[in-house]
Amino acid sequence: MKNKHIIAACACLFALLASPAFAGPEHNHGESAPAPTSNSPKRLPDGSVFLPKNSQRQLAVRTQLAEERPAAQTIELTGRVSMDPNAGGRVQPTQAGRLEAGPRGLPSLGQFVRKGEALAVVRSSASAIERANQQAQAAELRAQLDLARRRVARLSELEGTVPAKEIEAARSDVVSLQQRLAAVGASVSASETLVAPISGVISASNAVAGQVVDAREALFEIVDPSKLVVEALVFDMSLLSNVGAASASPAPGVSVPLRLLGAGRAQREGAIPLQFRTAGNSAVPLAVNQPVKVLVHTRTMVKGVAVPAAAVVKSPSNQDMVWVHTGAEVFQPRTVRVSPLDGANMAVTDGLKAGERVVTQGAALVNQVR
Repeated sequence: MKNKHIIAACACLFALLASPAFAGPEHNHGESAPAPTSNSPKRLPDGSVFLPKNSQRQLAVRTQLAEERPAAQTIELTGRVSMDPNAGGRVQPTQAGRLEAGPRGLPSLGQFVRKGEALAVVRSSASAIERANQQAQAAELRAQLDLARRRVARLSELEGTVPAKEIEAARSDVVSLQQRLAAVGASVSASETLVAPISGVISASNAVAGQVVDAREALFEIVDPSKLVVEALVFDMSLLSNVGAASASPAPGVSVPLRLLGAGRAQREGAIPLQFRTAGNSAVPLAVNQPVKVLVHTRTMVKGVAVPAAAVVKSPSNQDMVWVHTGAEVFQPRTVRVSPLDGANMAVTDGLKAGERVVTQGAALVNQVR
């Protein structure tokens, strides 16, 4: 009898284990993960990237054939844009006073002004003691002028009995006193008109109507945007005799042609300053005191493959590399050695063979595929 009860309990247990389990309304394990597709961008075990054709079109990937050709060896320097002393200037008052607007009002930043144009007026603001001294001196001169005029009148009545030289001396005293009185009277309310020393645009303005300014205080700076100077420091003295063409790169992929003006003969911070001038009317705007990269082309030639600067990316080990299109949908990474050509192009001197197809656009997006 006891065995029958044990057998019945085991049968009930097996029935419970075999019955399906149902989850409650609040119990949810989430949707199952989608099955991976083999037609999506991915990084292959050998480090290459599989990129389908539709993904290449979406990422705007462009390639070009590598052509090896000689190029000038380029050295990269750190430069800074400055004002050309012959195409720029500062506007400073020679006396202290209160600032007033000119005929066209105070100029604003970026406004074009012509040489000799009135920009502002500085009204002299003398202290109370100085003004009192000037008024007292003017009163004394007026009294002396009145006496001198009376003396001329008396001598004129006695003309013929007094020497002519005394009459001429008296008249000369009258003229001198009139000029002195006019000079003292003008100094009480003197004003100075500030004019533009050169034609250009306002690059800096520190003027407000009613502002009290001191002598030699810089109120405006005027520059010609088409004539700016770029100064760079070079530590290798042998480069001075090997400088060819040059360009400035204010941003990646941007190049501004430069023309060498000359080199200093005094060291500054252990280096020799080189001065360049922007060549022609550049479409790239530069600002005074803007830091730029200066790429100096030497007369030494090297062989390399010219590629856009955007084609060179960094590998996980922070090395320069490019992506080579080896198959219809396969891209291989190549570690390379590069040398700058200008702000927009670079020369691959090692790691790339002629005839290979290099990614020139979208290389950074290909490098992000994992």
